[in-house]
Amino acid sequence: MSLAEHSGNVKVHVLRLSHRIGRDKRVTMHLLLTARAFGAEKVIYTGQRDEGMEKRIRRVVKFWGGPFEVEYRRSWKQVITEWRRRNGEIIHLTMYGLPVQDVISKIKSSGKDKLIVVGSEKVPRELYEVSDWNVSVTSQPHSEISALCIFLHEFFGGKELSKKFSDAKIELIPQPRGKKVIYRGR
Repeated sequence: MSLAEHSGNVKVHVLRLSHRIGRDKRVTMHLLLTARAFGAEKVIYTGQRDEGMEKRIRRVVKFWGGPFEVEYRRSWKQVITEWRRRNGEIIHLTMYGLPVQDVISKIKSSGKDKLIVVGSEKVPRELYEVSDWNVSVTSQPHSEISALCIFLHEFFGGKELSKKFSDAKIELIPQPRGKKVIYRGR
């Protein structure tokens, strides 16, 4: 069963707030990699436009497969408004929200497309109000990357761990020792 079939063909996108090139370069790139590997179709980010980061993630998709997209937008409010217009659901990952294990079944059962919002700098209070769900992965300080990873793992029920990417030019074959890599045209 594909992730699309498992999730009822629900689209899962991530909105990364307030990317700062000098401060968040590695963190946002790791967030993009995690979103892709764990089943999201797209990351939209706001803050400072980082064409270098966009180029790096597109290169990953070129060699490791997709589908996966990255898009820059100036206004997170506009992204939220457009998502609402399409009847999508907003899930804000925050340590102040309801525990993921208590709400994941309800979130999965709605059948609506999901926009998972993760912050960078201080998140505007308004986001807490406009979100359908404020969800915590523990109520302890930790990384937005780990929160996204665990949320997607719970949402896809572990199926994302076996995900195969179309058009991959590089594939790793699991081995008990050593490395086995298949290269398909470059």
